[in-house]
Amino acid sequence: MMGSRLYLLDANVLIEAHNKYYPVDMVPEFWDWLLHCADRGLVAMPLETFEEVRGGDDAKKDLLNQWLYRPDVVSALVLAEEVDSDALRSVMNAYAPDLDDTEIEQVGRDPFLISYGLVTEGRCIVSNEVSKPSKQRANRKVPDVCRSLGVPCCDTFAMLRTLGFSTAWAR
Repeated sequence: MMGSRLYLLDANVLIEAHNKYYPVDMVPEFWDWLLHCADRGLVAMPLETFEEVRGGDDAKKDLLNQWLYRPDVVSALVLAEEVDSDALRSVMNAYAPDLDDTEIEQVGRDPFLISYGLVTEGRCIVSNEVSKPSKQRANRKVPDVCRSLGVPCCDTFAMLRTLGFSTAWAR
């Protein structure tokens, strides 16, 4: 396993992994590996992003949601930091300095994720959003906001290659 930077995961990383290619019940090796990486300080998720994935509706828990409620997952995966308000303000300004309430709601929790990448060197935002530089204001994509702020950003598979994921990782 290689890589010394901290990869900060966007909500879509876990959601798409579970829904598209690594369902919790079919590829448990991925989820075990993710926890292993989190325990080693290679992967984390800001609380704001973690809560976005986990949601609050106990009645509608799928396998991913059940995994996210495990105490070992919470303690390993959730980044133990508070958001830096100056960094968050800088990120919001990168979307637009004058977003209205509707636009702020549309942006969601992405600015929190990006701000954790902005405050410390050696961090990389992992998002499956696709760059669309023509999008403006609240429609800006995570990779484009990261690029404008000088925050490293990659997609799930770039992180997996760098960290050497394999379903045989534990052998």
